[in-house]
Amino acid sequence: MENSNLFRLSSLAALLFLMVVFAGCNARKEPPAEAKGRVNATGAFVSQFGPVPPIDKGTCYGFVIYFPSAKEPGRVLPFPFFSFDEGSLKKVALGKLVAGMGDLPAYHGELAQPFPAGTRVLDVSQAGDTVTVNFSKELAGTQLDTKAQQSLVSAVVLTLRQFSGVSRVAIKVDGADTPLNKLTASVDEKGVLPLAPPRLLGVTGMKEKGRSDIEEIDAFFDRPVDIKELTLSADGKKIEGEIYQSVFDMAGVLKAKKPQPYPPGTTIKVHWKVVDKIGRASSGDTDVALEVKEH
Repeated sequence: MENSNLFRLSSLAALLFLMVVFAGCNARKEPPAEAKGRVNATGAFVSQFGPVPPIDKGTCYGFVIYFPSAKEPGRVLPFPFFSFDEGSLKKVALGKLVAGMGDLPAYHGELAQPFPAGTRVLDVSQAGDTVTVNFSKELAGTQLDTKAQQSLVSAVVLTLRQFSGVSRVAIKVDGADTPLNKLTASVDEKGVLPLAPPRLLGVTGMKEKGRSDIEEIDAFFDRPVDIKELTLSADGKKIEGEIYQSVFDMAGVLKAKKPQPYPPGTTIKVHWKVVDKIGRASSGDTDVALEVKEH
């Protein structure tokens, strides 16, 4: 990401991504001395993003969703996701895959959307080591070239095959066989693109409902990271406050010492230096348009 690159984060894309990752989470400063929660991660998650940070309570599941690449058709990009609902992991993962990531500015032009509008996951079932996914009829009418078909199938198969007990994936459309199913046998991890260093996704200000002052500003990253440096400035002045890390270490959280009524779109200058859990480091000085949400 280039220094001093001014970009605007799409509200819809940000909401989609951040709701998935942070639903039910609260900010924390550091891991508890004795973790009370339990974290289960797939082998694919650990391989791509390292160990999942501890949580204070509950049982969390870390997994990967593989989104089709726009720059290299036929290949996929991994993204980290989390859920507290073990029973629906496969269906939730496929639903998010079909919905796509929207136009994340940090990944502009890198993510393809081969699923036609209206496509839904009708059913996900498992018999033995085979998971069968049944998509709605919209998928049958799409006209995809060979590489786009392979990218779609690879995304589905790799996303499902990471879960315990799954070796094979069968694809159906509206309950019927589809030519896409013939491509599942050729899917392997060679189609996964290597991850670049961590990226800053955007900055969101949080305020109490009905109030104007922004009490907390969150700088979101595309994976769990250790924050080495994080400074936020507005109107040429550093915003003073204490820096925390969120649950899952996906964001740096600034608790403002003197909350201010920053309106949506305020330019926030972010200076950051982070390292992900596998050791990939990145840094930047970037101007970002502030999103504002109430809680």
